[in-house]
Amino acid sequence: MTAGRIPAGCFGRGRVKVIDFKDAKCRHCYKCVRHCMVKAISVENEQAHILHDHCIHCGHCLEICPQNAKTFASDLSRVKGYLAAGARTVISIAPSYLGVLKAEKPGQVVSALMRLGFSEVRETAEGAALVTAEYQKLLDEKKMPNIITTCCPAMNDLVEKYYPECTPLMAPVVSPMIAHGRFIKKQYGDETKVVFLGPCIAKKQEAEGDERIAGAIDAILTFEELADWLKQEGIKPASCEEEPFGNPDPEVNRLYPVSGGVILSVMADRADDFYQKVHVDGLEHCMELLECLKRGELKRCFIEANVCDGGCVRGPASANWNTSYVTAKVKIEKDASHRPAGTLPDFGSEALARGFEDRSLKEKIPTEEEIRKILKGTGKYSKSDELNCGACGYQTCREKAIAVFQGRAENDMCMPYALLQSESMSNVVLDVTPNVFLVVDAEFRIRECNKKGQELLGVGKEEALSRYIFEFIEIEDIEETFRTKEPIYNKKVKMEHESLIMEETIVYIRDIDCVLVRFQDITREEQLKEQHYQFKVDALEIAQKVIDRQMMVAQEIAGLLGETTAETKVTMTKLRDAILEED
Repeated sequence: MTAGRIPAGCFGRGRVKVIDFKDAKCRHCYKCVRHCMVKAISVENEQAHILHDHCIHCGHCLEICPQNAKTFASDLSRVKGYLAAGARTVISIAPSYLGVLKAEKPGQVVSALMRLGFSEVRETAEGAALVTAEYQKLLDEKKMPNIITTCCPAMNDLVEKYYPECTPLMAPVVSPMIAHGRFIKKQYGDETKVVFLGPCIAKKQEAEGDERIAGAIDAILTFEELADWLKQEGIKPASCEEEPFGNPDPEVNRLYPVSGGVILSVMADRADDFYQKVHVDGLEHCMELLECLKRGELKRCFIEANVCDGGCVRGPASANWNTSYVTAKVKIEKDASHRPAGTLPDFGSEALARGFEDRSLKEKIPTEEEIRKILKGTGKYSKSDELNCGACGYQTCREKAIAVFQGRAENDMCMPYALLQSESMSNVVLDVTPNVFLVVDAEFRIRECNKKGQELLGVGKEEALSRYIFEFIEIEDIEETFRTKEPIYNKKVKMEHESLIMEETIVYIRDIDCVLVRFQDITREEQLKEQHYQFKVDALEIAQKVIDRQMMVAQEIAGLLGETTAETKVTMTKLRDAILEED
């Protein structure tokens, strides 16, 4: 079987922004970068963004984001629009529903979906049966040196973008979702709307972002979206009556979502001594597998590869908060038959064929000189300075430097350097300040002490941190702050043993159950105040003496003036009388 020729450039390159991160939600944790094994996340101005051309849409970054900063391009409104408009809308439900939706019997899920307005509910396992038949043809042909199954769109992206040497080993077959979409449209007409319901984020990119297989699926719903929708409508699947699926029993093909399920489906009632069966799941194991294939270490293997640990049942939108992986796996395996599907419809291999190509990204690599320059920007001047701690999300400092050069990372992402810079700056500030700073815990042990504090206590830092604050000063105010948790601001205290006057501030630090004590030496200011007061007192005394002296002089002058005036009066009176007597 061969795939049809795909015209050059006839495939999407991340045009659909399936996932991203909300602005202003990041908190410098870089957890998403650490967990993204293909490093499809850039950090710009301390904000994480998905590099859509690099992304394989596994969705793991959204699962582990501690700030719930994820965004997902939902098709829910579009689906509701189809239903409101009365369009014939068929839903293709992934087999993992058996393990993640709250229903006792499969028919209850059918009933719940019909209540939402869908015209028909069919199992994607029906499409898986068609894919299984194509895989069996490839096994019969024995032409491919190794065969990698192509059911997982994230795995397909991984190979095309990062291991293009392995694209000739990819089974030239569409995924069960695309096969089912094409089959439903052939059966009911192209105007029929086909909605895929499953646990996978990469399926949306596959359905809408890859022009090579576009048109089979009109919209994607995740199990999480369905759970919210059912809750809004007040529909509980476990309380619904059973209704039948619109497809015949796909039998063993319901095992596709569990690890090894594809191999079980393809090999059901079949012996094969040409290809060795291999199944791997988890992105790390998939990458290890592809490295082995690149080195030519594997021959004649039929390989089932799933990027999600445990297979599709552990997909990032599987609503796995409902149940555990083990419980879901057991339920799926219990309810699925291990018999091959019955008579399959005549659909044709051409309708199920697809091609894969090298879509690797060519990025500029910095020179050694450029790498060293970037490393020096974070204090790494020699090999010994490269801690390779991985806190920034990159395994080595050199990898991170290359990412900085390529615009995917920032120098400030180096946590040890940022911490060192922060500690250095804070230590400089504390050590040059003229104030005493002490941190005291609830047992009154000194936990931190700056240089001025060491001078006040008369001991070095090492000794200070091994002793208690009450060995040096009175602690009534510290006890009061621990008791009330209320701060004390700018209280004047005297330290008799040092003949110092201090302004005391004590603040309770709730997060570490300690108090921050600040003493500001105001002895000089107080001395100046005392001197100024004494100067005013002395000035007042001098002024009073001047006033008293002036009053005394005034009184003496007044006395003398009084005597003189009296004598003058007597003399003038006598003179007048004498003149009168002569007349």
